[in-house]
Amino acid sequence: MSDETPYVDLSPDLILAAIESVGIATSGSILALNSYENRVYQIGTDDGFVVAKFYRPGRWSDEAILEEHAFSHELAEHEIPVIPPLAFAGHTLNAQGAYRFAVFERRGGRWPELATSDERQWMGRFLGRIHAVGAAQRFDHRPELAIERLGESSVEGLLASDWIPAHLISAYEAITADLLTVIRQRFDEVVSIEAIRIHGDCHRGNVLWTDDGPHFVDLDDCMSGPAVQDLWLFLSGSREEMAQQLADLLEGYSQFKTFDARELHLIESLRTLRMLHYSAWIARRWPDPAFPRAFPWFDENKYWEEHVLALREQRALLDEPALPD
Repeated sequence: MSDETPYVDLSPDLILAAIESVGIATSGSILALNSYENRVYQIGTDDGFVVAKFYRPGRWSDEAILEEHAFSHELAEHEIPVIPPLAFAGHTLNAQGAYRFAVFERRGGRWPELATSDERQWMGRFLGRIHAVGAAQRFDHRPELAIERLGESSVEGLLASDWIPAHLISAYEAITADLLTVIRQRFDEVVSIEAIRIHGDCHRGNVLWTDDGPHFVDLDDCMSGPAVQDLWLFLSGSREEMAQQLADLLEGYSQFKTFDARELHLIESLRTLRMLHYSAWIARRWPDPAFPRAFPWFDENKYWEEHVLALREQRALLDEPALPD
């Protein structure tokens, strides 16, 4: 195992041995589930199935993972529908060889459409309840949403690499410098925004919907940050459509937690930071064989040309008024 190919030694035998080491008898069946940073598997057992997550070596400290686990259990104790890791002999974080892993109940669900006001208000209530708990304490070991980590470090890493085609380097350098300057101004303008414990990567792929409503299946990127970070990824379409979606989300959200409307001025800044970080993340993980398979277009000139164009479009969006609350 190396830092670039950390899962090369994660064999089926090791996976099954890990599950059996915590006292779960397996049937021998393993189904890989969609995951990039970690490796996640549905494991057949004598009683049905469990889900096992093997953490990427070197990404999080034990303390950071345990803080994620504690947050999950805290939410579950407040009857908020998340899936916390199972404890074995009092421990939720386990090890097998060089790999740390956690085991979860397997729960089903469907992709959340959020096509109606009722569904969006339901999601808003769900997020409001999570943030009400999230605001009660602070993280000590999880990261904080920061321009330096998501934006500046991402740009610096890509400019120091060979990923950006030569004919686009100057354009990329110029537009990212301009974007980061404006983003810093936007954050400076919104002073004293409360940083609370949030999901951090709150998109539909991390939510399963059932007749009983939504539940999260992954808190792996939980962090400290503004509440709006867990809301804006559910917005799509025209400005008018996003305004209606936001109004529905906030109507449900405000039943459980007050939302600071000043945070709406950060939505396009947060979107831009995510775009910058996303490209840098794929570049950084490219030696992992899962990434070329999942993102085959990443090393094509067309991707980078479209990326620079999209960043230029973001620059214009940063000057638009915030969505109404």
